[in-house]
Amino acid sequence: MRWLFIWITAASVVWAEQDKADAFDYYVLSLSWSPNWCALEGDARDSDQCDTGQDYGWIMHGLWPQYQIGYPEFCRTSQRPPTRSMTAAMADIMGTSGLAWYQWKKHGACSGLSAKEYYAASRRAYQTVTRPEVFRRLDRTVKLPASVVEEAFLEANPGLKRDMITITCKDGYIQEARLCLTKNLTPVLCGQGVMRDCKMTDAVFTPIR
Repeated sequence: MRWLFIWITAASVVWAEQDKADAFDYYVLSLSWSPNWCALEGDARDSDQCDTGQDYGWIMHGLWPQYQIGYPEFCRTSQRPPTRSMTAAMADIMGTSGLAWYQWKKHGACSGLSAKEYYAASRRAYQTVTRPEVFRRLDRTVKLPASVVEEAFLEANPGLKRDMITITCKDGYIQEARLCLTKNLTPVLCGQGVMRDCKMTDAVFTPIR
């Protein structure tokens, strides 16, 4: 049993070291296609993001500190949590203030930034990426290869390379576009843990309502 105690203790030390604020390699900017999220989860939750009349397309799921393999989360930080006005101000690009709060708690606290600085960096990151306009023009649900979504982002953002973006799927739907950025928010090659492209050739993509 002594070896088990030593292993658990060592693993705990490594985990604690990993989850120090500002001890990360790069960011992942995660963009979620809102209509698909609403179809999969949001409608069932009665989320404000999915209300009739909303025209959300690619919303910002989060800006995530990342290691080359793995990522920190729920880090200890001396920074104060965001105020309600701060989270409410992010709803225009994140869908809801609740998502903004959760993203700070899980990921923002690991950035080493204050809540105000983290949200400002998140907004800058979101604004640096051109979201392909073609998806906003859809008037019906379609099925398409996930690679088509990646190609659209590459065409709209000439500075992006294939190993700087990955497209994810969930339950048969296109889920997210995840772009890798330096701490200065410029495109960078993704680490091993991020490059997991969806290989579906008939992923569902729903239009803005």
